[in-house]
Amino acid sequence: MWKIVVGFVLFAALSMYVIITAGDKADMGGEKHGADAVHAPEPAASAPAAAPASAPASAASAQ
Repeated sequence: MWKIVVGFVLFAALSMYVIITAGDKADMGGEKHGADAVHAPEPAASAPAAAPASAPASAASAQ
């Protein structure tokens, strides 16, 4: 019986050590839904893509 208690205490201590040393990497908040479920931050847009002001006239008349 004492071996079970010692095993539980060692397992609990190891588990707490891993959780504490993980820091922000371990999210113990449970399931996330909706806006909280984002897994990766979206890449920042450096500059919006410049769209052409107008199509060339020759391309429109060729059709």
